[in-house]
Amino acid sequence: MKVSIRDLSKMTGFSPATISNALNHKKGVNKDTAEEIFRIARETGYLSANAVTKIRLVIFKKNGRIIEDTPFFQSLIEGFEEECRRLGYEMVVSRADQRNPEYLNQVREMLSEQGAAVVVLATEMMDGDLEPYRNAPCPLVILDYWTESMEFNAVLINNADAARMMTEHLLDNGHKEVGYLRGSFRIKGFRSRFVGFQTALKKRKVPYKEDYTVTLGTSLNSAYQDMLEYLKTSPKLPTAFFADNDMIALGAMKALREMGYRIPEDVSVAGFDDLPFSEISTPALTTLRVPNREMGKMAVRRISEMIEGIGTDAVIKTQVCPKIVYRNTVKKL
Repeated sequence: MKVSIRDLSKMTGFSPATISNALNHKKGVNKDTAEEIFRIARETGYLSANAVTKIRLVIFKKNGRIIEDTPFFQSLIEGFEEECRRLGYEMVVSRADQRNPEYLNQVREMLSEQGAAVVVLATEMMDGDLEPYRNAPCPLVILDYWTESMEFNAVLINNADAARMMTEHLLDNGHKEVGYLRGSFRIKGFRSRFVGFQTALKKRKVPYKEDYTVTLGTSLNSAYQDMLEYLKTSPKLPTAFFADNDMIALGAMKALREMGYRIPEDVSVAGFDDLPFSEISTPALTTLRVPNREMGKMAVRRISEMIEGIGTDAVIKTQVCPKIVYRNTVKKL
């Protein structure tokens, strides 16, 4: 069995963080302590059998519209960092922008770095974007994305079931005309949420009306501006909207209020993500809370298992399940 950093910690009495710092030649580790850690690591075969001491979080960007425009990911990254520290791995954050001419070379260098495993935050990925990561020479986990080929270990949100559950909540409150606030940049998570939205309608035999689908920008301001333009055409509105995420919901709510609509008296709105300011919006937004901090931790735990040779033959797709946060934007009819 391969020796892990935690095994070295038990053998030496030093913390996993101290061992990781010593093996990565970080400052702050006593010289005698470092020499003892290296001696035990060599004697146990750790350095030759398991040299991975660093986990690199690669933040993939296709256009930055999702990654840069929402605070959702900060908590996820904090959880990632916390679990790296607990397990004794060095954490490195890199950004891989697909618009950069050197993108493919950058990816190849990161995947071939000696002593490092890679987790890709792939929220903005579309079909085909995982191709450069196929057959990676290092342990690799995909975060917030998946592929139907089922060849990548992944940690992601159960988007479809969560969206179905929220849509059913709107239906349970008497809403028979439910609209969809559709994010203009169709990441896979949004597409899956639309599937869940439609599933709920079909299950309750409520017809889907395309006239009640409004395509909005994915930033707070673009969602507001697009919704404002839409409302100026004096459209017939449904009694409730489900939005792809909170940024879209909050932008739409601002436009609705500005055009004289009361929320939830005239129209109900439900979001997805439970961003920090959703609780303090006026009114406070009913939404789906994603355990994003735990998602980051789960990605580190899975790649740690791969580094240590635990279940390496199995490709595992782990889904986290959001829960509804009931606030003040859904009216019971």
